[in-house]
Amino acid sequence: MTITSSGTPMITMSSVHKYFDELHVLNDISVEIPRGQVVMVLGPSGSGKSTLCRTINRLEPIDSGHITIDGKQLPEEGRALAALRADVGMVFQQFNLFAHKSVMDNLTLGPVKVRGIGAPQARTRGMELLHRVGIADQADKYPAQLSGGQQQRAAIARALAMRPKVMLFDEPTSSLDPEMVQEVLDTMTDLADDGMTMLVISHEMAFARRAADRVLFMSDGEVVEDTSPDEFFRAPASERATGFLGKILTH
Repeated sequence: MTITSSGTPMITMSSVHKYFDELHVLNDISVEIPRGQVVMVLGPSGSGKSTLCRTINRLEPIDSGHITIDGKQLPEEGRALAALRADVGMVFQQFNLFAHKSVMDNLTLGPVKVRGIGAPQARTRGMELLHRVGIADQADKYPAQLSGGQQQRAAIARALAMRPKVMLFDEPTSSLDPEMVQEVLDTMTDLADDGMTMLVISHEMAFARRAADRVLFMSDGEVVEDTSPDEFFRAPASERATGFLGKILTH
C-alpha cells in the first residue's frame, strides 16, 4: 500500500540508483512524500537507509534518477544547492554542533550567513526555538557543557532556525543514553504534531507508532514495504520485514 496525497509532493525520488564501487546501495528507489507527512524508514544495518537520507540534500550524489524538493530539481552544486539545503534541515546521529561556538551562536550562524537575516532577529528566533525544545537556559553554554540529549535538541533547534520545508533525521537517538532518548523523541513528536514534513531513520518503534504516518521498510537497497505503521507492525507483508520485526521487538 502506498499512501498518497494531492498537490506537489514535498520530496520526490524517481528511479534513484546509487553505487559505492560495486555495491548497489540504492536500487531503483521511487518514493513520494506529501507535504506534512511523517515517514519512518526502517530496515537492518546496511539496507541503504542513511544513504537514502543523505541523497535528499545531496550529501551523497546519486548515479541516476531524479530527486525534487517541493517540485524543484535537486541542484548539483553552487548557490542553488546551498539554497536548497537551507530548505532541508538535517539532524545527524552525531550532533555536529560547532564546539567553539555557544548554543545561540550555533543557531544564528546559518540564518545570518545563508538567509541574510539580521543578527538581532536571528537571536530572537533562536531563543524562541530553544524555548520550544526546552533548553532556553542553555543558550550561552558551549556544546561540551550540555548533555547528549540537550545537544541533540540544540541540533534540532539549529535546523529549525533555517525555517526548513522538510526535516531529515538520521538515527537521531542512537548515540544517546537511554534516559536522554525520550526528551529528543518528545521534541520530534511535537514537530510532527505541528505538521512538519519529516523523514526519520530510527529503530524507535514507539515513535513510529505514535508519530509516523507511514513506514518505508528497506532491505538490500530497495524499498520492500511502503505502508501505514499499524499495517506494518500488525501484518508485515514480506518475510524480510517479519524477520526484522522479530529481532527488534524482542530485543
